Amino acid sequence: MGMALWQALEDFLTYLRVERQLSLHTVRNYAADLRAFLAFWEEQHPGQPLELATYRQLRPYLAQVARGRRKTTLARKLASLRTFFAFLQRQGRLETNPAALAPTPKLDKPLPRFLTVDEVVQLLGRPSEAGDFTQVRDQAILDVFYGGGLRLSELAGLTLGDVDLDRGVLKVMGKGGKERLAFMGRPARQALAAYLRAREAWLARRGTATAALFLNRRGGPLSARGVARIVAARARLRGLPGGLNPHALRHSFATHLLEGGADLRAVQELLGHASISSTQRYLHLDLDHLMAEYDRTHPRGGRKE
Repeated sequence: MGMALWQALEDFLTYLRVERQLSLHTVRNYAADLRAFLAFWEEQHPGQPLELATYRQLRPYLAQVARGRRKTTLARKLASLRTFFAFLQRQGRLETNPAALAPTPKLDKPLPRFLTVDEVVQLLGRPSEAGDFTQVRDQAILDVFYGGGLRLSELAGLTLGDVDLDRGVLKVMGKGGKERLAFMGRPARQALAAYLRAREAWLARRGTATAALFLNRRGGPLSARGVARIVAARARLRGLPGGLNPHALRHSFATHLLEGGADLRAVQELLGHASISSTQRYLHLDLDHLMAEYDRTHPRGGRKE
């Protein structure tokens, strides 16, 4: 016996509201997605009960949904179908979930938020020569992190032997055990010099020694998680959006270089990217500006014949 399609939907929405206690907004999204699907089903398979639905019959609907829409929208609509059919399965109305076989669209990794130059100035402030051990350390971490465009794991892995303060160079162990040089501008060098003095005095007081560059309060190496907490805490302190991901500093470094006219290959080297395509992900900046530069500077760039 075929179930009443629309009654099944009402039962499902009641379950979401009452038992799962989902927000009104989420329930509305489910309702909109599933009404569209049921209308499609009635049009394509008039009079056919939903118990007979197969994945093959769902495919034309998913193909229609995918056209001209973002992958995130398709993923949500597919999730709505899966949850709806799973509910009908639990109620004993369906034997199998026809949406279970549908491949979830591979979502593009969104780029991390990046900071404007003004926001970086706000975040870093003036390198502090004074202050307690943790203040001086945190300033050095932020300056070196942004100034060198490092990955979180690279920053946490630095040792004393990796630092050449005179030349303003850091030896960095990147992905896949590849070593590269990262650079420090004057603010990072000053902040790091102040930290190295504080670090030496602090370890002398404790009577301990360690090779790790950045230390936690117990005198051991500061973990990547510890660094992430420091970045987020400083962002909050300076009134920047909460939960700032440490990777946003590396992302900002790349963006500001490219906006300043740096060559893409040079930025690839500075970031330690194995492939140029990784670096190109940072090119979300003003493409009109780039096109104008191309037209202006390339011998065959002028597109007006």
